[in-house]
Amino acid sequence: MFDLIFVRSKKSNYYEQRHFTSKYRGQMAEEAQIKYWRDAGHVARRTLEAMKDELKVGVTFHEIIESAERYIHRHGGKPAFPATIAVNDLAAHFTTNHSVEGVADWDGKMVLKKGDLVKIDFGVHIKGCIGDNALTIEIGNSNNHTEQIKAAKEARDAAVEMLHPGTPWYKVGEAAAQPSIDAGFEPIRNLCGHQLKPWELHAGVSVPSYACGPEHQGFRGVVEEGAFYAVEPFNTTGSSGLIKNLGPSNSSNIYRITGLTSSRKARAKNQLKPLGAQLARNLEERYNTLPFAERWAFPMLEKPFPDADEDNRQSKWNALIKKLTSIRFLETYHVLACQDGGNIAQFEHTVYVTDGGPEILTVE
Repeated sequence: MFDLIFVRSKKSNYYEQRHFTSKYRGQMAEEAQIKYWRDAGHVARRTLEAMKDELKVGVTFHEIIESAERYIHRHGGKPAFPATIAVNDLAAHFTTNHSVEGVADWDGKMVLKKGDLVKIDFGVHIKGCIGDNALTIEIGNSNNHTEQIKAAKEARDAAVEMLHPGTPWYKVGEAAAQPSIDAGFEPIRNLCGHQLKPWELHAGVSVPSYACGPEHQGFRGVVEEGAFYAVEPFNTTGSSGLIKNLGPSNSSNIYRITGLTSSRKARAKNQLKPLGAQLARNLEERYNTLPFAERWAFPMLEKPFPDADEDNRQSKWNALIKKLTSIRFLETYHVLACQDGGNIAQFEHTVYVTDGGPEILTVE
């Protein structure tokens, strides 16, 4: 509790008190929000560690995904994006749909087997403040991927150590790349980390994971004090150092409201009929601009279409998504895979940059 500042003039006293109280409230609001960030990071890390123990031979992708999301809800958070899992040459952006279909254009089955190189990536938000983290593990401890996993983890940690205010981004990229290169692996160049803001998973600034050089237009600028960053280097046993899109544009089963238009504006422009506008508004209210899973949203068709069978509802869902993406209300995500079939490893932390350097919010 602060003492008030007293001065002689009643008028001065009023303005001094009002300014001081306003400043105090601002500090309290900022501290409360930072607590949300820390709490979200804590739940995200606990979820990651809990699910690591469930990654065993014979367990399905869907079981891990659903277990992770239940854990997040039980421990006071909400998923900042659908729980995702990627195996071997898959890099990112896959969650199961409501009918638990396999990964489009991928030959593997959605069951873990001995020797699989598995990435799990989980995000948590508390009032829009986000904790985002990932790890890689080998199923069955056969030690086929030990060096790659170690290099990916060291890459993340080396990048995090560089997150001091004023550090140029290209130096962060250099630090992230070196452990993988030294171990004989190729850093992925077309995946990067990202800045986080309330309700924004990808908030503009990208965090490089390779030696991009000081002149790279995509990584100009420096690390900023007070900012939040998700640091997530990927490496591969392949030679290209690149990932590719796999399957159709919605192969991930993940969607996001773009914020470029709204259900109300779309209805006013006659871009949506009343029912379509209502369904779009439901999505806005549930997910804001954070990514959501098809299997989360698909059941909302049950109420307006109680007598429809599965095929009919699927047809109506497809039509809705096609319409909402055509008016740029929604965007979809591809599943991502290594361009030349190499195995991919990844580790990720969420970091808050203080005047003294990086504070890891998803600390182990």
